[in-house]
Amino acid sequence: MKPGTFHIDVVGLMSGTSLDGLDLCCVHFDYDGSWNYHIVKAESVDYPEGLRQRLATAQTMSALDYARLHSDYGLYLGEKVRDFIARNGLKVDLVASHGQTIFHQPSVRFTGQIGSGAGIAAMTGIDTVCDFRTTDVALGGQGAPLVPIGDAVLFGDYDYCLNLGGFSNISYAEGGKRLAYDISPVNYVLNHYAGRLGMAYDRDGETARSGQVCTALLDALNALPFYTQAGPKSLGREWVEAEVYPLIEGYGLPVADVLATFVEHVAVQVGRHVRSGRVLVTGGGARNRFLVGRMQALAPQVQYVVPDALTIDFKEALIFALLGALYMADRPNCLASVTGASHDNIGGCLYKGNRIR
Repeated sequence: MKPGTFHIDVVGLMSGTSLDGLDLCCVHFDYDGSWNYHIVKAESVDYPEGLRQRLATAQTMSALDYARLHSDYGLYLGEKVRDFIARNGLKVDLVASHGQTIFHQPSVRFTGQIGSGAGIAAMTGIDTVCDFRTTDVALGGQGAPLVPIGDAVLFGDYDYCLNLGGFSNISYAEGGKRLAYDISPVNYVLNHYAGRLGMAYDRDGETARSGQVCTALLDALNALPFYTQAGPKSLGREWVEAEVYPLIEGYGLPVADVLATFVEHVAVQVGRHVRSGRVLVTGGGARNRFLVGRMQALAPQVQYVVPDALTIDFKEALIFALLGALYMADRPNCLASVTGASHDNIGGCLYKGNRIR
């Protein structure tokens, strides 16, 4: 790829494990020896309750129902992209979709993100790249995290990039390589327990702030074997349901105390990996003032930087748009130094929009 010859407008789609909605981010990219970007428009769409429930229970479905959801969800994504483009008068060359992770078991070379790319391309008439993780897993990698290449390309001025989403993950440069891995669950657990109080999430962490930390549970959480494993490593829903929820439930605590204890757990785990420097904090957890405050209190020497709302809310969708741009530029979009794969790779499947030109 020659400098100054590559320009592309991409809609990146991101839906996380917390199922709090679909993020759409239209980004203009230029490459002139380095990558530059401009977010043209971004917004979030709440899931209809019926679809959210289907996504939340997909891991228990029959093969037939799972296949039907894969198709239905792809058509839904395509419809939302089509509406997003029309409503905002956007010019778009490509859609890059993360999909919804339902299964993630890289130890047996298996990962599953639903949301038919063919459905998106059919509904929009726009070329669509999806299924970014599978190639890396087939190459012996974790297939996650994928965001660190975007951290390196777009946010390299920070010492660390920390995402507080359904799970927390961190990315940083060391020895000329980009390193990254998952740290712990965050909103996947916090939102689960907030739901028991009829809340979609614990706004600003106020319920957690009102609770008491259970030291015994905190110690047990911090002693989970995952936290002593060397990277590359990643987390998924299965691990939380097998290891974390049974542990928490065994203590019979009020929800406020569970939230307080789990916030402290997240802050402790982040502090084990961030010792100094400037840290860019994004994801929904960046809006949890209590959580960010506890992280800062446990590591006062660290400068945690919570950026503008657009970057907080749409950084992952922005970077998936970048992954699509890299795919189209025939450049690696998945780093072996991060995932443990046998080599860097170009992840994704392309579905042609089949527009008559």
